[in-house]
Amino acid sequence: MKDLKLRLGQSQGVLLAILVFVLMFTLYIANHPAGLTVPVATTAANKAVLLALVAMAQTLPVLTGGLDLSVGMIFIMTNCVASSLVSGDPWQVAVGIVIVLLTGALAGFVNGAIVVYGRLQPIITTLATGAVYYGIALLLRPVPGGEVDEDLADIMTYTVFEVVPTSLVLLLAVVVIIWLPFRNSVIGRGCYAVGSAEGAAYMSGVSIDRSKLAAYTLSGLLAGVAGLMLTFITFSGEASAPIGGTYTLNSIAAVVIGGTSLYGGTGGAIGSIFGAFILRTIDDLLFVFDLPPLWQPLFQGVVLLVAVSLGAARVFRIRNRLELFK
Repeated sequence: MKDLKLRLGQSQGVLLAILVFVLMFTLYIANHPAGLTVPVATTAANKAVLLALVAMAQTLPVLTGGLDLSVGMIFIMTNCVASSLVSGDPWQVAVGIVIVLLTGALAGFVNGAIVVYGRLQPIITTLATGAVYYGIALLLRPVPGGEVDEDLADIMTYTVFEVVPTSLVLLLAVVVIIWLPFRNSVIGRGCYAVGSAEGAAYMSGVSIDRSKLAAYTLSGLLAGVAGLMLTFITFSGEASAPIGGTYTLNSIAAVVIGGTSLYGGTGGAIGSIFGAFILRTIDDLLFVFDLPPLWQPLFQGVVLLVAVSLGAARVFRIRNRLELFK
């Protein structure tokens, strides 16, 4: 009973995000002219998975008590890289995909190295590196263009067995192959410890530098996966600062809505995924109810405010942050 109570307490943010998403998506489908069809579900999934991947990337630095303002620009930069390399013969496509993912991981590693060894604040560091990554994207794609392997793009943006959107399968694979092993690894637990109490983590023998460096590197890798997916959806690359900035801000919102504390040390990528789904469903609800698109920031702001308030209420109820883990 005590273990069950502990698990429920740790997962209440995720469970609330899932419940809100289910209610909102049910409302969306109930009012959609076509109802729940494969094309409707696939389109919604493709849009949601993009933000979910970027939100997962944001989650990792947040868990360590930091914030990555460059994830949107890494997302855009890897999209431009993919539009230049992921085409041609199968071996060229494979090599291009590897280069795209390595580019994202390298960008994240640079962020982490500056934060760890340069002893700079994550917000300042990633704000500066984000500008650099955007400059690289502009260098690669001064105007929208490029191409991607069409057969692979069709596979990644359609369905498996003509039922399940492939993008959801990709997201599940990322969770199983990347997030869960990391979450349960020594370094992953170290990230939680660092975000919870860095001084105590250091005294306990946790490798703070290695944990932070791993978090930022993996964050860049996940942003690279998102950039690759964007290329499959758009069939091109585009260096767009507004898009990168929007995804960065929405990723932070998704992290908070999903129950991850901006103080660090608690939460996880699963909640961020459903936080992203909630934000994307708001767009869909505006569409089916024929509301002005300018209302989108209003609804997103209300949802985010409620999420932040609930998270803050939990912190205010405790006298010691270590009680969050009891």
